Amino acid sequence: MTSVINLRQYHHGELPADFTEMLVDVHADAYANAMDLEFNQRFPWFANHWSNMEGFTCVVGFDGEEPTGFAYGAPLQPGREWWRSTGYQPNNGYSATFAVSEVLVRPGWRRRGIAERLHKALLLERPEDLAVLLVDVTHPKVQDLYGSWGYTKVGEQQPFADSPLYSVMIKDLH
Repeated sequence: MTSVINLRQYHHGELPADFTEMLVDVHADAYANAMDLEFNQRFPWFANHWSNMEGFTCVVGFDGEEPTGFAYGAPLQPGREWWRSTGYQPNNGYSATFAVSEVLVRPGWRRRGIAERLHKALLLERPEDLAVLLVDVTHPKVQDLYGSWGYTKVGEQQPFADSPLYSVMIKDLH
């Protein structure tokens, strides 16, 4: 492993042919101990779904040509923001929201600040007012990490019957 991790951005409509396969491989490595869960097995569907959304952006970290992790998301349609069910009210009505769907790093590259670099690069030039993400409520250390990145928990939700219960976390972008 090198000490230099290079970041590459990918956007909807400009994705290489093997893009989804790369995400699936990185996800399988990151969740190797939990791939027996049906929810994790559906990741290829989620990767295809998100990458086909207008405004989709993904930042992938590379150690040489080896992907180390990724962060991706897309703008949410007005009225479909994940925070709507929580009672959260945006400041002065500014509610354009970018959903951070995934931030993950493969085990061999964890605890090196890569997740934070991926996240910052993903949100760097976003025009939306807010970023929102969901964190499994059974992972308080992950919630604390996002809190240190400027997110605040505004509620909880379970988006799918077989998904975990998630904390809904919001970050002002401007």
